[in-house]
Amino acid sequence: MYNHFFNSLMLAFEAQKVIELRLVRIAWGGREANAEMQSMVSEKIGASIEAAGTLMTGGTPEVVILRYREHVAANTKRLRAA
Repeated sequence: MYNHFFNSLMLAFEAQKVIELRLVRIAWGGREANAEMQSMVSEKIGASIEAAGTLMTGGTPEVVILRYREHVAANTKRLRAA
């Protein structure tokens, strides 16, 4: 139970950083902003399909949260590099 709560809390904190980085990129405008908006939508659709598939095949919510944290970490790394 504690680990589930901790991972959920960390996901919330880590996602806030991605939101900040994305908003800055969108505020700059241009092609990068358009590409980021399209990426946001496609990533969210893909992640929700992946999460649903995990749960339907017997995965736990904890597995879904850990996988979302991996996606968030990859986005943070990508957005900081640019």
